[in-house]
Amino acid sequence: MKKTKTKTMNPDSQIPLLIPPTSPTMESGGRPQKGTLLFIVSVLFLMPLAALFISLHIHNLQKAFRREENSLPLFPRGVAEGVSAKSNPYLWQKGSYNWTNAMLSWQRTAFHFQPQKNWMNGNIYSPLFYKGWYHIFYQYNPESAVFGNITWGHAVSTDLIHWLYLPIAMLRDSWYDAKGVWSGSATLLPDGRIVMLYTGNTHQNVQVQNLAYPANLSDPLLLHWVKYADNPVVLPPPGIGPKDFRDPTTAWVGPDDKWRVLIGSKVNQTGLSLVYKTQDFIHYELNDEYMHEVPGTGMWECVDFYPVSVNGPDGLDTSVNGPGVKHVLKSSLDDTRGDHYAIGRYFIENDTWVPDDPNKDVGIGLKLDYGRFYASKTFYDQNKKRRVLWGWINESDSETADLKKGWASLQSIPRTVVFDKKTETHLLQWPVEEIESLRLRSYEFEEVVVKPGSVVPLDIGPATQLDIFAEFEIEYLASKGTGKKENVGCGNGAFDRSSLGPFGILAIADDKLSELTPIYFHLSNTSFFCVDETRSSKASDVSKLVFGSEVPVVGDERLSMRVLVDHSIIESFAQGGRTVISSRVYPTEAIYEAARLFVFNNATDINIKASLKIWQLNSAFIRPFPFH
Repeated sequence: MKKTKTKTMNPDSQIPLLIPPTSPTMESGGRPQKGTLLFIVSVLFLMPLAALFISLHIHNLQKAFRREENSLPLFPRGVAEGVSAKSNPYLWQKGSYNWTNAMLSWQRTAFHFQPQKNWMNGNIYSPLFYKGWYHIFYQYNPESAVFGNITWGHAVSTDLIHWLYLPIAMLRDSWYDAKGVWSGSATLLPDGRIVMLYTGNTHQNVQVQNLAYPANLSDPLLLHWVKYADNPVVLPPPGIGPKDFRDPTTAWVGPDDKWRVLIGSKVNQTGLSLVYKTQDFIHYELNDEYMHEVPGTGMWECVDFYPVSVNGPDGLDTSVNGPGVKHVLKSSLDDTRGDHYAIGRYFIENDTWVPDDPNKDVGIGLKLDYGRFYASKTFYDQNKKRRVLWGWINESDSETADLKKGWASLQSIPRTVVFDKKTETHLLQWPVEEIESLRLRSYEFEEVVVKPGSVVPLDIGPATQLDIFAEFEIEYLASKGTGKKENVGCGNGAFDRSSLGPFGILAIADDKLSELTPIYFHLSNTSFFCVDETRSSKASDVSKLVFGSEVPVVGDERLSMRVLVDHSIIESFAQGGRTVISSRVYPTEAIYEAARLFVFNNATDINIKASLKIWQLNSAFIRPFPFH
């Protein structure tokens, strides 16, 4: 790629000329001609009518926009703007379920972050810790529970669990972000300044990169943000499509004192990450080489790049490099809606990156989460020396239901990310320790024997908000031999029986087991960890899938899982977070006091001994900031 320097687009050249360049014709002496006088009188007479017509037209346009926004579009929302689909078109042909207010109210989560109402999408942008507060920014539609009118919401916390909503941080109020204030990243500079790079979607649907910064660094809440006067600072370079250029990463500094930023893109169907260098965050230079590219993976968005220590548990600042350090490159694939990552080596000399295992490259290897999880983002928490990850958890019900309940989408529980020293190929993700502050009453069950085809209830009361640890031992039945290892994976769900699985827990289930969500292991030539949504709800307008992947079990490790249950979301972590699955459930009966928890064994050749420790979890305080 030819090296280029960025230029600032002239907004005047992009906006149609709406005002006539000359005034009405005048006689040389300055007196209006008779025809001109007649024209002026006519104009004065017609102006009130024209104003009324324009007012009615604008009113009708506004009504049409609201009607269109709150009805099903012809195509998935977001695609026209050049991003991944933000609606579920495959549900449109299904009849809308007769949701009651009680059912919809139950779906609201208790300790996952989500706005008070309306639509949230995309990753947690620009997370940072500043003057005692954790800050998150998120794409938000303040007017409806569907995608559109994307602005930046803002919230703060002292512990990553209890959140306070702040006023909107940035509106789409300039030509360079008129159709959306999209993804971005904050960088804390050594002198204490904060710079924010974000993608704006222009009035012509061109993706450009813009600069913003806090209006007052002495304000710990960072309430007010200023957009750089000469935005945009980076335009799509030659050879890159106007809708294929987005989501700048947190910057890191090299030995030449220049800062590097990655931007996701593609050329044809080759996904790639562009590298820009800057010293002042205003002027940028594009590297000759891509940092990395993978043919066949399509558009890379929400790219993330950060170091991990191969020796210790601490997270690393984004600029750290050297011995004992590997680098993670992650991309959200627009075509498949999955978050893929790989671990490899970063070469600072030319800002390129090479995966340790080409067969586990970005987009063709590991996922951060094998369920409903997208657009993830990490940041280095200098307060506790850890790297923290968030991901967007979308709805899998219909837009009709979302509009009725008045909100859509939420964020995963923040997770710490460390290098898996046992496999040396995986990351380990784990809920931040602060979640334990919500624990209430606990229950313990030791070596519960679950025979083939059995379901065992666990007497813990309502099972709507839980933190579950479970370990499983296998006891081969003498009459069955040592078990036949079929290569089954997750199968078609938890009700496909084989010699060594499936077995695990049934979450958000009712007493009759008419609704349930199995989280389970299925053993074959390797171990698989899975979640089955297919019987999670009786509702017809809900997507119900089976999610899962292989999970390495190293040495003498026991099969183990940790499961966070929070109403309509279940986050499941196998083998210490080596494989993670997020799922959404929308039961019609297994709600409130009727939600139960069970252990099950659908294998044919083994008994299961299950040991569990379970906590009921309190609700987090998530509310507007008390400015008074």
